[in-house]
Amino acid sequence: MKGSVASIRCAHTASVGSLALTPSGVAMPFGCLTIGEKKDYHNPSDVTDKYDLGQVVKSEEFCEIFRAKDKTTMKMYTCKKFLKKDGRKVRKAAKNEIVILKMVKHPNILQLVDVFETKKEYFLFLELATGREVFDWILDQGYYSERDTSNVVRQVLEAVAYLHSLHIVHRNLKLENLVYYNRLKHSKIVISDFHLAKLENGLIKDPCGTPEYLAPEVVGRQRYGRPVDCWATGVIMYILLSGNPPFYDETDDDDYENHDKNLFRKILAGDYEFDSPYWDDISDSAKSLVARLMEVDQDQRLTAQEAINHEWISGGAASDKNIKENVCAQIEKNFARAKWKKAVRVTTIMKRLRAPEQSNSRATSPAAGSPADPADPQAAADPSAPPHEPTGGGGLT
Repeated sequence: MKGSVASIRCAHTASVGSLALTPSGVAMPFGCLTIGEKKDYHNPSDVTDKYDLGQVVKSEEFCEIFRAKDKTTMKMYTCKKFLKKDGRKVRKAAKNEIVILKMVKHPNILQLVDVFETKKEYFLFLELATGREVFDWILDQGYYSERDTSNVVRQVLEAVAYLHSLHIVHRNLKLENLVYYNRLKHSKIVISDFHLAKLENGLIKDPCGTPEYLAPEVVGRQRYGRPVDCWATGVIMYILLSGNPPFYDETDDDDYENHDKNLFRKILAGDYEFDSPYWDDISDSAKSLVARLMEVDQDQRLTAQEAINHEWISGGAASDKNIKENVCAQIEKNFARAKWKKAVRVTTIMKRLRAPEQSNSRATSPAAGSPADPADPQAAADPSAPPHEPTGGGGLT
């Protein structure tokens, strides 16, 4: 079969979570084939005939990322290559990202342009963002104020509100996934990386995300949904205004086990402060929005649309005072160290926040038969009592 997005099977179906509805309304698992139908794959030459693939730009948990040039238009794109041989989670992550990105069209979300599936790989071609990460942009500014932060947060909230209107939960909002679309002065912000995004059909239970941005209901192994994205937006806003993460632990960075135990306890308790001197020059309106987004009770947390309507976003309440010096000093202090040593910690934390599939066979283990009580902060932060195995290509990144 030729073409792009249509090359993924179960075409002409409406995807609903892990199920798809055929035109006749019969529910089938995603990726299924009707009886007698043969799976069609692209040849690798279909990809290389259309695109020139450059060198690997970076490697991520599930895929490699390339720059790619359309041979006809000479336009540049981002190419994400998922290798099927890398396992079930990689295959599910690729399929999931394709399904989600086919559903969305928003100016603050990188758009899917083309998809190829060969027998060995998935190739996803997306718009290319040539701007910098938000951190780098702040460090290069001569003047940086709450209004600049408000502009960034507004764009994130507008994209999140759009996703939530489609019942899509991003589940991995973080500063590293926010980039400027280009290097022009008034470039827009775009959100990337949708491999953990999920359709919210009822509340979700599999834990995934980046530890410092996890909402209390995820850490506590409760069922969760769209409010986790609003919490993460609050964390992003907190960092952009102070240069500090809201939740941190003084434990040695190499002592991952105790560091994350303490981190998770603080998240569960909502134990953060607007501490001096970092917040002395920040407006009460800004602090109010952070607090409403980082409400521990997900039912009381602001929705994305409610946050857009807040005076700090839409009412001109954001201060124009220059806060660059203090924010940049803290950013360089807190985030220059390999961004929380993400690459080193990811595997360790994934093991800690996942229940082993064979847990039911460990009858002698006190944590084997059932997950810990979600209301128990000690259990929630205890690596000996991990939550359920992720089922949707999830994991911590």
